[in-house]
Amino acid sequence: MRYAIVIEKADGNYSAYVPDFPGCVATGTTLEEVEQQIREAIEFHLDGMREDGIPIPMPSSRVEYVDVAA
Repeated sequence: MRYAIVIEKADGNYSAYVPDFPGCVATGTTLEEVEQQIREAIEFHLDGMREDGIPIPMPSSRVEYVDVAA
């Protein structure tokens, strides 16, 4: 499945979260690292849901960009 992630620049690192999985977060010092960390966090989250017998939700978040005058 393909889930949307949000990556934000912080002071000295990056953070990421998954809108479809509240509480599923990761950090990394580079974009590549945070992407790898959030991938692992999603896998861990899904494993926990399976162990607890919780159904895996279909991806429902949508990402769009809008243009505005700056």
